[in-house]
Parts: sequence; structure tokens; C-alpha cells
Amino acid sequence: MQTRVRKVAHVLERLGLAMAGAASGLFVAALVGTSHAALTNQAFLLLMMIGGAVGFYLGIDTPPLPFNASTGRPADGTWVGKIDTPELLSAIGTFLAAFSAFACVGVIVLRHDPHMAWIWMIMAGWVVGVTMQIVAGAIARLRR
Repeated sequence: MQTRVRKVAHVLERLGLAMAGAASGLFVAALVGTSHAALTNQAFLLLMMIGGAVGFYLGIDTPPLPFNASTGRPADGTWVGKIDTPELLSAIGTFLAAFSAFACVGVIVLRHDPHMAWIWMIMAGWVVGVTMQIVAGAIARLRR
């Protein structure tokens, strides 16, 4: 019984993360779309929301490397002392995507009109961050 409850809780948590990612993508798309006429369409909004949902669903909750129960060290000794790449990619990607979304909300709420270079930097941060999350999630799930 406890296992089912934990699984349901985990699925709900992941769906919540996906919705947060989709909302973040919507904010970035709204800012970029209002600043660049070619990106003012529903397809762009949908693409950004799907990208955010997939990135936050896969990238935030990456499975850790398996550990040896007796020593507390990694089961596979090949990466002892090395960086866990998916964990690092996930952390940086989450920071970039969240910071970009935060900047968009700030610009929208405060009704600023930033230079186009700032808008493209925000867009680039979002795209790179979500891509890093998706790659991190894929790597972490493939190595299980």
C-alpha cells in the first residue's frame, strides 16, 4: 500500500514540475512574442510550453547513480571522484531556465521595454537551460 501511495505522490510531483515548466515557457514566449512579431503565434507558445514541461519533468528529478550499500560509495568505481554529469547539467539547466522565466515575469509585471539584445539573451538562456535539463534527464535514465 505504501508503495502505491509513494508512486502516486511521485507522479503528482513530476506533473507539478511539468506544469511549472510549461508556465515558465509561457512567460518566456509571451515576452519574446511581444517583442518579435514573427514569434507572435500559437505554435511558438505551444512549443515553448511543451519544451518547458518536458525539461522540468525530465531534468529536475534525475535518478542518482547507484551506490554500494556497504561502503556508501558508487557501485561502479569508474566515476569515483568525477562529476556526475547529469546532476551538473540538471542543476545548471534548471537555474538558467528558472532565471530566464523570473526575468520575463519581472519585465512583464514592471512593464519594462528592454533592448532586443536582452530579450534574445533571455530566450537563449531559456532554450539552453531546458535543453540541458532534457539531456540530463535522458542520460540519467539511460544509465540505470
